[in-house]
Parts: sequence; C-alpha cells; structure tokens
Amino acid sequence: MPHSDVLVIGGGVIGLATAWRTAQRGLSVTVLDPDPGRGANQVAAGMLAPVTELQYGEEPLLALGIASNARYADFAAELTEATGLDTGYRACGTLAVALDADDRAELHEVHGFQQRLGLDVEWLSGREARRLEPMLAPGVRGATLVRGDHQVDGRRLGAALVAACVKAGVTLHPSRAARVTTEGGRATGALAVDGTKLTADQTAVAAGCWSGGLEGVPAAVRLPLRPVKGQVLRLRMTTVRGDFPGPPFLSRNVRAVVRGVHIYLVPRADGELVLGATTEEEGFDTTVTAGGVYELLRDAHELVPGITELPLAETSAGLRPGTPDNAPLLGPTALPGLVAATGHHRNGVLLTPVTADALAEYLTTGQLPPEARPFTPTRFASPESPA
Repeated sequence: MPHSDVLVIGGGVIGLATAWRTAQRGLSVTVLDPDPGRGANQVAAGMLAPVTELQYGEEPLLALGIASNARYADFAAELTEATGLDTGYRACGTLAVALDADDRAELHEVHGFQQRLGLDVEWLSGREARRLEPMLAPGVRGATLVRGDHQVDGRRLGAALVAACVKAGVTLHPSRAARVTTEGGRATGALAVDGTKLTADQTAVAAGCWSGGLEGVPAAVRLPLRPVKGQVLRLRMTTVRGDFPGPPFLSRNVRAVVRGVHIYLVPRADGELVLGATTEEEGFDTTVTAGGVYELLRDAHELVPGITELPLAETSAGLRPGTPDNAPLLGPTALPGLVAATGHHRNGVLLTPVTADALAEYLTTGQLPPEARPFTPTRFASPESPA
C-alpha cells in the first residue's frame, strides 16, 4: 500500500505546483491524476492580471493576486532553471479599453476605484491607446494601462511543472480518485479507480471543479464548487495583409467589455493569439458551440477589426472551478487531514505561485500564511456543520 506524507488529488497547475513546493520542503508527495499537467491550464489564456481583473468587493482577492503576480518572474525563472523548459512568461502589461461613451464612463469609474486602492494604473485617451496598439478600432474612447499585469503560457507552465515534480522526487500516479478514504474521523488518502489504495498523512484536494464531488467526503465537509464553462479561441497572428513585414498585430494583453461581456486577447511571443472567454453555467459540458465562437469573434472584431483576417487555429472549452464568492478554497477543511487547494475560478494560473507556497507552508508547519487566511474552506460552514 503506497504511503506518502502528502497525497495531492489533481494534477493541474495548482496541484503540481503544490506538490513541487511541498517536496522541496522535504516531504514525500504523490500526485493522483490520469494526465498531469493537462487540466484547465490547457484552455486558460494565462493572463496575470490581478489589477485589471479587479471587481468591486474583491479587495482580499486582489491582495492575493498581487502577491502571486509579484512572485511570478522568480517562479517562472526557477521552473526554467530546474527543467530547461520555457513557461512563456512575458512582462508585457495589459491595456483595458473602452469602446464607446458608456464604456468610457464605466472604465473611468473603475480607474478611480483602482486609484483609491493605491494601484498603479495609467489613464489613456483613445488616441494614446491606439498609439500603443495601432490595430485597435478607430472609435476607441479611452483606456487604462497596467504595466504590472503580465502573462504566462498555461500549457507550457503545466509541462514545466510536471518535469519539476519528477526532478523533485514527486510520485505521479496515473489514475483518478474514486473516493477519499477516512479512518477514525480523519482523511487517510484515496482509493484510485485502478484499485490502488494510496495512503497519506495529509491529503490535498486540487481537482478543480471536480473537487466538490469526491466520494468519501462527509456531506458537511463537501467543498462548495460548481463548473463554469469558458470557450476560448486560438488564432495565428500575421501582419494583416499577409506575410509582408510590419508591426506585431498586438504587443500586450488587451481586454474590454463589449455589450456587457468581458473579452480579452493575449498575444504570445510565438505568434499565437488567445481570445476568450465565454462564461456559461452549463454544468460539466465542454462542447464548443457555433454560438460561442461567433460571439467571441463578433465582439473581438469590434475591438480589433483586423482579427477576422487571422487564421483560426483552435477552438476549445474548459471548466473553471467556481465557489459561492468566486474566491479560492485554501487550507484545512473541517475533516482533519483533508486540505483544499481549489476554487480559483478565473484566476487559477495567476494564483498558482501563492497557492503553492501557502499550501506547502501549511502542510509542513500547520500554519497558513496571512495572505491565505481569508480563503479557508470553513468560511462557508453552516452553524450546524463541524468547523
């Protein structure tokens, strides 16, 4: 019966980074996942944008995102040094664009909110925004520039984390958890669908939106998670008129609200352009729909008219793990021995470094660092539930 100090259920970027950081602290770690490194990060655009993602009432999440973003350059560099693999990290900045007068008023209000929080956000006129990104629509009314919001390639990040885990001695068990096992009111590991019983002193659940449905977890301890579908397109950037030399199609992350819908464009250094993403409450469905593709291209065309001339390379859909407040679940659950690292919703890639550090700290010392404490799973416990 394989035994580890820590069993991580789920091998997406959150689970892998948690395993890597925990193994670096000297604990034996096993990751239970049928295909490590190929979770929601395969679909995610990889925007590292805590400031431009900010919404009213999310100040604690903003602080967590800023803390994680501040670690990303070193985190990515350490991964590359350990594995020789590039993560696609780019310090490029993010431009948030207003397309009409109403959008401008809303963006200006958000800018005021950002300034009151002491964030470094620069207001630009429409002309100044087009000077930075000439492919923007001529009618752009204004924009904000956040030079500290960057990007990473989620697919490359996943591959690098798999390699880093292997080099750090993490055991990768290629199966799925059938159930969490318990004994004496404490989590003791998991039974895999291949029949292997994996025991551990502590079990960390990092299975994304599937974390809430794990069998064997008492009903009062179930993690409150739901899948939120997101459809994403990948295009290939060329110059608008073909292969003639010219400026890059886009040089930084661009985002906007079009007809009340948030869209973003993330240009990669290798010529890929990621366009996303829909937000759909459709259960565990990952079907790419004609309507989803049409709406993304229609809205992006209003923002960057030349986008419809680019080759469409891939369509995909993934599932974000959403919680009641759309903030993550970090740290101990009400079941002793069971720890959560899930519920990151639209911020999974962004929050990977800070989550890994926080969980590794808890798994080795029993203490959560201050930035993670507002996000413990027990914040949703009902009065009659164990806490």
